[in-house]
Amino acid sequence: MRKYLRIFSTSWQDELTYRLNFVLWRVRNILRLLLTYFLWSGVFLVNSKIAGYSSGQMLTYVFLVLVVQSIVLSAPSGDSMGGEIGSGDLSNYLVKPVNYLKYWFTRDIASKCLNLVFAAGEITLLWFWLQPPVSLPANFPALMGFLALLICGILIYFFFEASARFIAFWTPEYTWGLAFLTMVFIETLSGMIFPLDLLPGSIKTFLDFTPFPYLIYYPISVYVGRITGPAIFVIITKAVIWVFILSRLSRFIWSRGLKVYGAEGR
Repeated sequence: MRKYLRIFSTSWQDELTYRLNFVLWRVRNILRLLLTYFLWSGVFLVNSKIAGYSSGQMLTYVFLVLVVQSIVLSAPSGDSMGGEIGSGDLSNYLVKPVNYLKYWFTRDIASKCLNLVFAAGEITLLWFWLQPPVSLPANFPALMGFLALLICGILIYFFFEASARFIAFWTPEYTWGLAFLTMVFIETLSGMIFPLDLLPGSIKTFLDFTPFPYLIYYPISVYVGRITGPAIFVIITKAVIWVFILSRLSRFIWSRGLKVYGAEGR
């Protein structure tokens, strides 16, 4: 346990070392939030409700995307695992007394904690500036459901990214392509750009059979009261199933990949 605490501390310091990259990531997120906020604010000037969303619900959704994205999708492992496999740097970890997945998960948690601190400050400043009609959770079960789905989203994203990056054991030269495809799928299908229930019913039903909605859309939907009662438990159960499936998949690909790993570049 102590070695992972040391990894957490070192990773926190590393995040602050590359300040420009970190600042640009935060600025990008804020600009996206402002663009989405002003877009929906303009839409609600002529409509009191859109697809069942009130102005308060939609703008709360928009603001929470910044927070949830900072917690769930901030993960340095996504940019590093494939590169380390392709370059042969993975060998450095195989001779150390650490679990590779636990090592990168610890680093991811450090990144998420730092991003959460900044996201909280950014949300506070933007709230005082814009005075949006955001709301608190509808009730205590909604808050607990939101937190449970947030934890599931973190695990789903980590294991999904690991599974995608471990393909580098077989195609080390195409890790950049995997990174791009992963980013496109997640940003489009997770509910980061808009709530997924604005899509046609058939598309929304299809997406429910993928892990993407559990990253952003479902946690925020529970928070704003779009999903209530027993349906919250059903969504959490499905999210836990995805955590189990993707964790097993990532470990399976990892074990198979080690059998063909040749440490090229070392």
